[in-house]
Amino acid sequence: MAADRLQLLPMASSHRGALSPACVQCAEGRKMVLFVTGICRFRCFYCPVSPVRNQKDVVFANERRVLSDQDVLDEARAIGAGGTGITGGDPLGYVDRVEHFVRLLKREFGPDHNIHLYTHEPNPEKLARLARAGLDEFRLHIPHYLWGPLASSGGAYRTVLEEAPSWGIRRGVEIPVLPDKEAELRRLLLALDRIGVDFVNLNELEFSETNETSLHDRGYRLDPRNGWGVLGSRAVAERVVREMRLGVPLHYCSSRFKDGVQLRQRLLRRAERTAPPFAGRRPEGTVVLGVVEPTRARDLRGWSRTVARRVRVGAADYRFDAARRRVELAPDVLRRVADRLPWPAFEVEEYPTADALEVEREPLNTAARSRAARAVGTS
Repeated sequence: MAADRLQLLPMASSHRGALSPACVQCAEGRKMVLFVTGICRFRCFYCPVSPVRNQKDVVFANERRVLSDQDVLDEARAIGAGGTGITGGDPLGYVDRVEHFVRLLKREFGPDHNIHLYTHEPNPEKLARLARAGLDEFRLHIPHYLWGPLASSGGAYRTVLEEAPSWGIRRGVEIPVLPDKEAELRRLLLALDRIGVDFVNLNELEFSETNETSLHDRGYRLDPRNGWGVLGSRAVAERVVREMRLGVPLHYCSSRFKDGVQLRQRLLRRAERTAPPFAGRRPEGTVVLGVVEPTRARDLRGWSRTVARRVRVGAADYRFDAARRRVELAPDVLRRVADRLPWPAFEVEEYPTADALEVEREPLNTAARSRAARAVGTS
């Protein structure tokens, strides 16, 4: 099979040439996302970072808020991470923090733990320093107003990409596909091909809570057939990957691939390691639990044992969650006895993530239906 033959991936993604090792791990759900800061001086109009992170100096490992090194290590173990992707904001604005995490992860998980980093900043001193610390790969986000031959104003990006092989590190470019910038994108790809970068990743431009207004103001519209993707972004990406025969590997990653493959695989891996054995599992990666909640403040741990006796489950068949003030057990078991319980009982579907984002809850008894009705009335 020819190395440059077009390879089709699920969810309309595709590539020519070999994928980056980091991309392979992402597709398998084996990459932890380490968000080291939301601060970024570039302020791209299409930035999709959520309001709780955008331009805020916070750290997250996947969905877990990081307050200590142990939080990072625990999250990596929770998904069986083979590597870490460091992102932001712009991580190079906090290079000391990034170097600390790179050394921490390499020390804890060994040299094969693949670490890559996204940055806007074409700073050879900082990137060479991180390479010495153990960073395996960086991905430059070249601003859209510099797309083209990387001459004059874009010369700093060219310099970094040309110097990087001497640091013993893989280097690539990762940018969103703006549907009205196809000509500029093609010129940029030709320049990157002449430089001989290790790969180029093209991401589908997509709407988010934070960029929706700025995208609409610039005339971008939602693609009705493609989730949150911007109309025209996928078409331009597919045309470029199909038509341009470059020496550099070229990869188009759709927004649906990120959600339907990368995220789903990470959720499945995390559920396998963190969900209780009695939890139900969904193909999308969510888990289903039977949940009993107290009606008033009391000795909650003692109450949880009372619930277990009433339901007639052993110690291995239920879990008391003190932080969320509830007892968890198998949903089918709870369904059989819910009507006989005086406490609100629900079947809950949620993500197996640190924040345990709830997808849906179904009341299973009168107490639960009353609580749900009161919640609706006060919302």
